[in-house]
Amino acid sequence: MTRLSSALPFWISLVLLPLAAIGAQIGGWTVFLLPLYGWVGISLLDAAVGQNHKNPDPQTPEGDLFWYRLITLAWFPIQVLALYGTIWWVTHHDTLSLWERIVLFFGLGVISGSIGITYAHELMHQKNRLERWLGDLLLATVLYSHFRTEHLLVHHRYVGTPRDAVTARYNEGFHRFFPRVLREGPVSAWRAERQMLARADRTMWHPSNPFWRYATLQALALAAAYAAGGWAGLALFCWQALVAVWQLELVNYVEHYGLTREHLGDGRYEPVRPHHSWNADHAASNWMLINLQRHSDHHCRPDRRFPLLQTYGPGDAPQLPLGYPAMTALAMIPPLWRRRMNPRVRAWRRAFYPGISDWSDYNRGRLPMPRGAS
Repeated sequence: MTRLSSALPFWISLVLLPLAAIGAQIGGWTVFLLPLYGWVGISLLDAAVGQNHKNPDPQTPEGDLFWYRLITLAWFPIQVLALYGTIWWVTHHDTLSLWERIVLFFGLGVISGSIGITYAHELMHQKNRLERWLGDLLLATVLYSHFRTEHLLVHHRYVGTPRDAVTARYNEGFHRFFPRVLREGPVSAWRAERQMLARADRTMWHPSNPFWRYATLQALALAAAYAAGGWAGLALFCWQALVAVWQLELVNYVEHYGLTREHLGDGRYEPVRPHHSWNADHAASNWMLINLQRHSDHHCRPDRRFPLLQTYGPGDAPQLPLGYPAMTALAMIPPLWRRRMNPRVRAWRRAFYPGISDWSDYNRGRLPMPRGAS
């Protein structure tokens, strides 16, 4: 069995918990510790530690991954205690002002978004029922349960095409991308489940429709927030959920910005390749996000567990200049984002699709003519 020491860097997310407790009890400037650690601290650690280009053996037995998997298995009870415990504390003690509560629960949204949803993403890709249920439970705590359907049935199938809402289009700023995804994502997920049920000759009212489970779990999450802190607790819970979803969609925006699969005609696209996702080898942010930045390999092997994800060099996949924490911060400033990323998208097009000269339809998210068509 792999020693704990080799997996321990991936437990760096636990540092967030004492920071949340300090902010809840002391208030003042300490309520900023969570977002500062998540963005500034990890980005500085990326710069200090550097990048990790090593690839693990993809044939490593699952039994050797126990200490890696344990952090994802344990995270749901940890997050529940942190979230609802903080709701109870701040609504039963007058230690924090309104603005301090808002900032503190912004930070908790950073925890439930950057860590909780990332771990849910890992769990829902697995085959065993326990892990998939834990993924559902984590998504319920941010009121975004449909993400499981949208991600598994739509995103992985249609990434890099106009049918995938979360593939950010070239020159599309995040402030346009975010409301579009909030609008299109649930509709797309509902449509995908309806099509699956129809193939089994079932209606959307059938008990096997996962939206029943999604609604029940989210209702329970809301009820628990009200039980812990009344209407104020419910409002703080919903605020952290919004921040968590914003965090998720910032990451989605970065992962595939401007990258497209070639249309082959008749609604068909080329297979998903490593060059259809941005890759990042920055070590510290990959510890925090359990190798999510090795996204190119994840799309080629969605069932591969995070410790075994492979990395690719510039000849096989486009490379981000910084890790996700720094890149998501940059994405919030569209002029700076375009200045940094648009030249990289154009270089990607020249490298991987030299035969395509007209990218106007791809830029608008439209279905283009296949190469060589008249």
